[in-house]
Amino acid sequence: MNSEFIIGLAGQAVYTVLKVSAPMLLLGLVVGLIISIFQATTQIQEQTLAFVPKIVAVMLALLIFGPWILTTLVDFTFNILDNLYKYIG
Repeated sequence: MNSEFIIGLAGQAVYTVLKVSAPMLLLGLVVGLIISIFQATTQIQEQTLAFVPKIVAVMLALLIFGPWILTTLVDFTFNILDNLYKYIG
């Protein structure tokens, strides 16, 4: 294992984390923006109004995208273990 392999593996890990977390982050961002616009137009400044819908949206995104996230993480793990087996074996 040389340093190029480790750096490439770290890059793939960062890319996988970004790819897996993107649906939840984007849905939370959209819901937060909608709630912020609603709060600005109605002048309601309740703190829980901002957090509860975002939590629900992220949980819903996790339920919807859960199988895809699991498949992506399993594929990444399989590739890591396969490369490790090729290096050792």
